Amino acid sequence: MAFKTSKQRSRERVVQAVYQYLVSGGEVLQIEQQFLNQKEGKISKAFFSNLFINILKNRSELDALIAPTISRETDELGSVEHAVLYLGAYELKNSIEVPYKVVINEALEITKLFGAEGAFKLINASLDQLAKELRSIEVSAHNG
Repeated sequence: MAFKTSKQRSRERVVQAVYQYLVSGGEVLQIEQQFLNQKEGKISKAFFSNLFINILKNRSELDALIAPTISRETDELGSVEHAVLYLGAYELKNSIEVPYKVVINEALEITKLFGAEGAFKLINASLDQLAKELRSIEVSAHNG
Protein backbone atom coordinates (compact mmCIF):
# COMPACT_ATOMS: atom_id res chain seq x y z
CA MET A 1 0.00 0.00 0.00
CA ALA A 2 1.53 3.27 -1.13
CA PHE A 3 2.03 6.12 1.29
CA LYS A 4 -0.73 8.70 1.15
CA THR A 5 -0.39 12.34 2.08
CA SER A 6 -2.92 13.89 4.45
CA LYS A 7 -4.36 15.78 1.47
CA GLN A 8 -4.81 12.57 -0.52
CA ARG A 9 -6.58 10.98 2.43
CA SER A 10 -8.64 14.15 2.87
CA ARG A 11 -9.78 13.98 -0.76
CA GLU A 12 -10.78 10.33 -0.35
CA ARG A 13 -12.77 11.27 2.70
CA VAL A 14 -14.39 14.22 0.92
CA VAL A 15 -15.62 11.84 -1.77
CA GLN A 16 -16.97 9.46 0.88
CA ALA A 17 -18.71 12.33 2.70
CA VAL A 18 -20.21 13.79 -0.50
CA TYR A 19 -21.28 10.27 -1.49
CA GLN A 20 -23.03 9.83 1.84
CA TYR A 21 -24.77 13.17 1.40
CA LEU A 22 -25.91 12.28 -2.13
CA VAL A 23 -27.18 8.85 -1.09
CA SER A 24 -28.80 9.62 2.25
CA GLY A 25 -29.45 13.35 2.20
CA GLY A 26 -28.52 13.91 5.80
CA GLU A 27 -27.39 17.00 7.64
CA VAL A 28 -24.25 18.54 6.13
CA LEU A 29 -22.67 19.48 9.46
CA GLN A 30 -23.40 16.08 10.97
CA ILE A 31 -21.76 14.33 8.03
CA GLU A 32 -18.79 16.70 8.26
CA GLN A 33 -18.34 15.93 11.98
CA GLN A 34 -18.68 12.21 11.41
CA PHE A 35 -15.85 12.24 8.85
CA LEU A 36 -13.68 14.65 10.85
CA ASN A 37 -13.97 12.33 13.85
CA GLN A 38 -12.88 9.20 12.01
CA LYS A 39 -9.64 8.02 13.52
CA GLU A 40 -7.98 6.01 10.77
CA GLY A 41 -5.36 7.90 8.80
CA LYS A 42 -4.40 11.49 9.40
CA ILE A 43 -6.24 14.07 7.32
CA SER A 44 -5.90 17.80 6.94
CA LYS A 45 -9.12 18.84 8.70
CA ALA A 46 -9.25 22.38 7.34
CA PHE A 47 -8.61 21.10 3.81
CA PHE A 48 -11.31 18.44 4.20
CA SER A 49 -13.93 20.84 5.59
CA ASN A 50 -13.21 23.53 3.03
CA LEU A 51 -13.65 21.10 0.13
CA PHE A 52 -16.67 19.29 1.56
CA ILE A 53 -18.66 22.40 2.51
CA ASN A 54 -17.84 24.32 -0.67
CA ILE A 55 -18.58 21.40 -2.99
CA LEU A 56 -22.04 21.03 -1.47
CA LYS A 57 -22.59 24.79 -1.49
CA ASN A 58 -21.76 24.94 -5.21
CA ARG A 59 -23.43 21.75 -6.40
CA SER A 60 -25.64 23.36 -9.05
CA GLU A 61 -22.72 25.32 -10.49
CA LEU A 62 -20.57 22.17 -10.50
CA ASP A 63 -23.34 20.17 -12.18
CA ALA A 64 -23.53 22.86 -14.85
CA LEU A 65 -19.78 22.46 -15.45
CA ILE A 66 -19.93 18.65 -15.48
CA ALA A 67 -23.08 18.20 -17.59
CA PRO A 68 -21.61 19.10 -21.01
CA THR A 69 -18.63 16.76 -20.44
CA ILE A 70 -20.62 13.55 -19.93
CA SER A 71 -22.92 11.62 -22.24
CA ARG A 72 -25.81 11.35 -19.77
CA GLU A 73 -27.67 13.48 -17.27
CA THR A 74 -25.74 14.31 -14.09
CA ASP A 75 -28.49 12.74 -11.99
CA GLU A 76 -27.94 9.44 -13.81
CA LEU A 77 -24.36 9.26 -12.58
CA GLY A 78 -23.47 6.73 -9.90
CA SER A 79 -23.08 8.53 -6.58
CA VAL A 80 -19.36 7.69 -6.33
CA GLU A 81 -18.70 9.01 -9.85
CA HIS A 82 -20.81 12.10 -9.12
CA ALA A 83 -18.91 12.77 -5.89
CA VAL A 84 -15.54 12.34 -7.64
CA LEU A 85 -16.59 14.67 -10.47
CA TYR A 86 -17.71 17.26 -7.93
CA LEU A 87 -14.30 17.08 -6.29
CA GLY A 88 -12.42 17.25 -9.60
CA ALA A 89 -14.54 20.04 -11.07
CA TYR A 90 -14.34 22.05 -7.85
CA GLU A 91 -10.57 21.74 -7.64
CA LEU A 92 -10.03 22.52 -11.31
CA LYS A 93 -12.11 25.67 -10.93
CA ASN A 94 -11.05 26.85 -7.47
CA SER A 95 -7.77 25.22 -6.44
CA ILE A 96 -5.57 26.88 -9.01
CA GLU A 97 -2.47 26.12 -6.91
CA VAL A 98 -3.00 22.38 -7.58
CA PRO A 99 -1.75 21.42 -11.07
CA TYR A 100 -4.57 20.10 -13.24
CA LYS A 101 -2.70 16.80 -13.77
CA VAL A 102 -2.67 16.27 -10.00
CA VAL A 103 -6.41 17.02 -9.74
CA ILE A 104 -7.17 14.47 -12.47
CA ASN A 105 -4.79 11.82 -11.11
CA GLU A 106 -6.20 12.13 -7.59
CA ALA A 107 -9.75 11.81 -8.96
CA LEU A 108 -8.77 8.70 -10.94
CA GLU A 109 -7.09 7.06 -7.94
CA ILE A 110 -10.19 7.66 -5.79
CA THR A 111 -12.43 6.32 -8.57
CA LYS A 112 -10.35 3.14 -8.78
CA LEU A 113 -10.69 2.80 -5.01
CA PHE A 114 -14.44 3.35 -4.63
CA GLY A 115 -15.99 3.51 -8.10
CA ALA A 116 -17.55 0.96 -10.42
CA GLU A 117 -15.22 -0.96 -12.72
CA GLY A 118 -14.31 1.15 -15.75
CA ALA A 119 -15.79 4.31 -14.20
CA PHE A 120 -12.37 5.96 -14.34
CA LYS A 121 -12.76 6.32 -18.14
CA LEU A 122 -15.79 8.57 -17.71
CA ILE A 123 -14.04 10.55 -14.95
CA ASN A 124 -10.89 10.95 -17.03
CA ALA A 125 -12.76 12.11 -20.15
CA SER A 126 -14.93 14.55 -18.20
CA LEU A 127 -12.14 16.14 -16.14
CA ASP A 128 -9.83 16.25 -19.14
CA GLN A 129 -12.43 18.30 -21.00
CA LEU A 130 -13.01 20.52 -17.96
CA ALA A 131 -9.28 21.09 -17.59
CA LYS A 132 -9.12 22.33 -21.18
CA GLU A 133 -11.88 24.84 -20.41
CA LEU A 134 -10.98 25.91 -16.87
CA ARG A 135 -7.19 25.65 -17.13
CA SER A 136 -6.68 26.34 -20.83
CA ILE A 137 -3.42 28.25 -20.35
CA GLU A 138 -1.94 25.60 -18.08
CA VAL A 139 -3.06 22.75 -20.38
CA SER A 140 -1.73 24.37 -23.55
CA ALA A 141 1.56 25.25 -21.84
CA HIS A 142 1.87 21.62 -20.74
CA ASN A 143 1.03 20.22 -24.19
CA GLY A 144 2.89 22.91 -26.10
